[in-house]
Amino acid sequence: MNLSRIFEFRRQAKFIGCLTLALIAASLGFYFFGAGIALVFLPLTISGYLAYRTHVAHLEHKAAQILSTSRIHLETVEALATAIDARDQIGSGHVRRTQIYAVRLGEKVGLEDDQINALRTGSLLHDIGKLAIPDHILSKPGLLSPAELEKTKIHSTVGASILEKIDFQDPVIPTIRFHREHWNGTGYPEGLSEESIPVTARILAIADAYDSLRSDRPYRKAMSRENARKHLLKEAGKQFDPTFTHIFLKHLTMFESEINALGLSYDETGRNQQMLQDLSTDFVQQIQLANREAFTLYELAREFGASVRIDETLTLFTGKIRDFVPFNTCAIFLLDENNRSADVIHAEGDHTGMFMSKRIRVGEGATGYVLKKREIVKNVNPDLDFSLSQLDLVQEYSTMASLPLVHDGELIGAVSVYSRDLKVYEDEHIRILETISRIAADAIGKSKQHDEAQAHALTDPMTGLPNARSLQMQFEREVARADRSGSGFQVLMLDLDGFKAVNDSFGHKVGDKMLDEVGQVILGQLREYDFLARYGGDEFVALIPNATPGDVVDLCKRIEKAVSDLKLVIEGDVTASVGVSLGAAEYPGSGDNFDQMIAAADMAMYDRKTRRKQIRVVEQIGDSAHLSEFISKKDQAGRGADRSFPVRASSEGFIVELDESHVILSNAIN
Repeated sequence: MNLSRIFEFRRQAKFIGCLTLALIAASLGFYFFGAGIALVFLPLTISGYLAYRTHVAHLEHKAAQILSTSRIHLETVEALATAIDARDQIGSGHVRRTQIYAVRLGEKVGLEDDQINALRTGSLLHDIGKLAIPDHILSKPGLLSPAELEKTKIHSTVGASILEKIDFQDPVIPTIRFHREHWNGTGYPEGLSEESIPVTARILAIADAYDSLRSDRPYRKAMSRENARKHLLKEAGKQFDPTFTHIFLKHLTMFESEINALGLSYDETGRNQQMLQDLSTDFVQQIQLANREAFTLYELAREFGASVRIDETLTLFTGKIRDFVPFNTCAIFLLDENNRSADVIHAEGDHTGMFMSKRIRVGEGATGYVLKKREIVKNVNPDLDFSLSQLDLVQEYSTMASLPLVHDGELIGAVSVYSRDLKVYEDEHIRILETISRIAADAIGKSKQHDEAQAHALTDPMTGLPNARSLQMQFEREVARADRSGSGFQVLMLDLDGFKAVNDSFGHKVGDKMLDEVGQVILGQLREYDFLARYGGDEFVALIPNATPGDVVDLCKRIEKAVSDLKLVIEGDVTASVGVSLGAAEYPGSGDNFDQMIAAADMAMYDRKTRRKQIRVVEQIGDSAHLSEFISKKDQAGRGADRSFPVRASSEGFIVELDESHVILSNAIN
């Protein structure tokens, strides 16, 4: 029985009692003393009635005060419970809907008044123990780790402990402590089962679970009504009391009608939340935003710490900005080595292709001003950042903001956001953008250092080409691609002829320069997606995907001519030149792994180089008959008769042989 009904009953009883006594007194006076004496009792009766009315009015006032205080207390509890749920990124309707489900289900199963009151209060406070769970666990978008999951399980006991400090007359505390127990005994905190679980806790478990399933959570989207019903049916007899579950589902439409009438439906709640996006007075939204910001910064620091590649870092950076700061385009500029201009190295949103080609000189435009002054700019004309050649972007955006990126005290670039929907970027936008950018700048700086260190580790310092380690990594990528597509690729081994003579004649500095020049000449003959590395010494290796033996023969001819045409000027008219011998092996025909393929290409090259030397020996002897016989035997494999560029192509590889007579052109030095 509620408080208003008690006071109404007392008021009616007092009124009837006083009226009865007055009538009795008047009747007795009239009977014993006549009408005259009876009139004496009339003022007393009226006075008593007026005193009664005054007393009743006082009681009604007190009752109204008590009811008002009780209502305020209940609304305070509801507001605090909603604030707690907001930390868990749950909307304002959760506790009220859970309360309606729980109270109405309790009424349907015939609970006593004190149990109904326990459900009314307990449904509002059932998650108060989440105050003891860290925000980054509550807001985690993915699955919890086993340790994190165990941490969440303390909320029911912590909640009960908090409420033990309050003298609740109803069984609120056990309702909250045990609402996570399961019918089959697999729940927590004590592993109770079936009837040993308090009846109010079993009812709250069903109400809380259904509303949670129907609401968005950080780790999943809301379930449909039908899927949520199926989940409850599936768990009836396992997680939930089977009898109560069926009663709940039987009357669900009735419960939801009451919820809809109060404007708490799931669709309506979503619309209300959307309408509140621009209202800074909505405390639920503000708590959610504050908690989401804290979690985002935590995740940002953790993910940036794990990210070493700069492209991953930049993608993460712009993604986190989008969570809090609206933009149509976000561009990240990094300064060049001379700190005179900055290029866009990452863009997200509209016109990313055009932005990726942008270069801004320090001091020019809004972003250039930021790079020069190291100061934030906001709500300036975005057209300042676009040249006349980008007229299609002029007037596209209505406002922009740009912030410097500083790592270890050094300016490394800027981040700029452009919007066509906002009139201005608010101070709150800039505050959040500044916070995220400060963390990101350190990560970008470290990623740059890592990429530079990795580039040095994978680059030959003499030629600037990839080194042997980089070659092996690229080989593995080509193998994976070839295996997926059922295709193949060629491994081309290139060995310089006469390089030792260059070193011996002119010194190692000239030899180093020759290697660098030859590397660039070879690279110039390759396609954009071919791969060239300096393998070691005077050897280079190229990986040629999607090429037939005929294609590679043509490539080898072009490389041979380009290398032979290279004349490195030493002094005056003194020049040095080298030749090149080439051999190839085809994947997968010549081997299954890197070592086998390199060995096959290398063997083919040296086999042909040895054969050429034998021909030259025969030529020097001058035995033409012997030479003709030697060439004839070798030509049986299908080679052409042109010794200036003999070629053999086969499934085992191919070789281009070069005449070494032109290797050194330096005052007849050979």
